[in-house]
Amino acid sequence: MVEFVSINGAQLAYRLVGPENGPLIITLHGGRGFGDHKSDFKAYSPLSSSYRVLSFDFRGHGQSSRTEPFTFHQIVEDIEGLRRHFLGADQPCIICGGSFGGFLAQQYAVTYPSRVSHLILRGTAPSHHHEETAIRTLEQRASKAPGLSIKFLKDKIFGRFESDLEFRLVMYAAAPLYSEHFDPDVALKHNIETVFYAKSHNDLYAEQEKYFDYRDQLHSITAKTLVIVGERDWICPPEQSKTIASKIPGAELRVIANANHGVHLEKNAEVIELIKEHIR
Repeated sequence: MVEFVSINGAQLAYRLVGPENGPLIITLHGGRGFGDHKSDFKAYSPLSSSYRVLSFDFRGHGQSSRTEPFTFHQIVEDIEGLRRHFLGADQPCIICGGSFGGFLAQQYAVTYPSRVSHLILRGTAPSHHHEETAIRTLEQRASKAPGLSIKFLKDKIFGRFESDLEFRLVMYAAAPLYSEHFDPDVALKHNIETVFYAKSHNDLYAEQEKYFDYRDQLHSITAKTLVIVGERDWICPPEQSKTIASKIPGAELRVIANANHGVHLEKNAEVIELIKEHIR
């Protein structure tokens, strides 16, 4: 059941499962302006036999309140607020972030290194330069998503939407790129059920957010780190994860064959086992 908690003036929707005294895993979803906790909760709840799994909607996403500002910094402060709410002042948590949530996970681990015992990064990137490789990948795989143009990717997905409806339609056109086994019926149902909020997307792609770059800061991360990426990830390709793993001391990199951006769903059992080995 979805519950709500007030953090930094926003009402954040979340689900929490697992033993009351188990180590806390906070999952961070992807999708600026359209992601929510649901797919992460589905993917990572198998860990709840031994760990508490907390999945939440960022402010301006899903069922959470549309309380501004929508910035990387504010969401990172919300993550810290959640950790303090559920654990108290000093107890560290496990952070598991994918895609945009992986950007935030890196920023959180850099900002609050002592608050993270273990870090799991899935299908993400250390800087905005992943956009350039995604554009090249779209050029190579254009036949998979004939309704999506390079202009849509550059100006809309990596830029600004004029309305929530435009946002919804463009993301449906892009949907085939995200999976190695695309099902249009499933994708349509997911699109209809998803909350698309152009305002939060646009703010999170504003210039001060769009050009993020953590590469020179990753050496300061002290958490035991696992980096997972699908071999066929189109939007945050494996070379991005390789860069992350090379810059975080002691990080382990695992590239999963025959998987795309949603590797945690496409290869769920394999990913769950890797995470269990990493955090046990």
